[in-house]
Amino acid sequence: MTGMTVSRGNRVAAVAVLAAALLAGCSSAGKGAPVWTVEPGGGSAAPGATPGTATSSATASGGPSAKPGATASAWKVFTDPAKKISFELPQEWIAQSVEADKGTLPGAVKVEVKDAAGTYLATLRTGLPDAAPATCAPAARKSYVVVSSVPVELPHSGGEGTISPHVVFRVLQGYRFFGSYGITNLVGGADSKTCQLQNVVRGLEGKGNYSFSDVGSLKSFAPDETVAPAKAFDTLDQAADYVNGGSEFANVQRMLMSLEIKN
Repeated sequence: MTGMTVSRGNRVAAVAVLAAALLAGCSSAGKGAPVWTVEPGGGSAAPGATPGTATSSATASGGPSAKPGATASAWKVFTDPAKKISFELPQEWIAQSVEADKGTLPGAVKVEVKDAAGTYLATLRTGLPDAAPATCAPAARKSYVVVSSVPVELPHSGGEGTISPHVVFRVLQGYRFFGSYGITNLVGGADSKTCQLQNVVRGLEGKGNYSFSDVGSLKSFAPDETVAPAKAFDTLDQAADYVNGGSEFANVQRMLMSLEIKN
């Protein structure tokens, strides 16, 4: 199932289909490659690659995507100092290496991505230790919907509770509909209900796990909690509009799908 969307005026039926079909929290198929459209304007490309900084790449001309939202016209490539990871991002966005979190493996990388105005968008973390899945009482588990799910080739470990890595946008129901994007190969919940949705990929043995997402784990927030940088919507239609019609998600999706990690 490739990048399934929740259509306007047919929300109830779409939710039923999604909840029944996407039991793992990510589509296991997701094949097909509609072409990204390009926003006018952009920026000039600066040649040369400097480790730990974002450097220019080709302009957007299309690629594998589940959504046709417009993307930036000019892109650049971020590479870490050790040249172990790289990804594309719009020319005007900012990628900055910061100190890795405590408890990560030696050589771990942490990169924060912001837009041209300095608004936070995502963090790439590598060398993450294994973390036990969140648990809660059955009555506390919340329904979730996979709004978009596209497969991506990345190093990963398999095993129980995993699928191949996917770039996803998922929505967890609470007093509002809470949404989050990221890369994961961990299943959500067999009955489309869960305590939390983890945006984490189980990495190869000895390499640690990694995450490239707005939040590492999406939960159902309480009314007095800060939701950002996760998203909050009043309806599933609004979540679908964010995925289908907005340039922010189109740009984020392409960025996440461009991630490369050397073994």
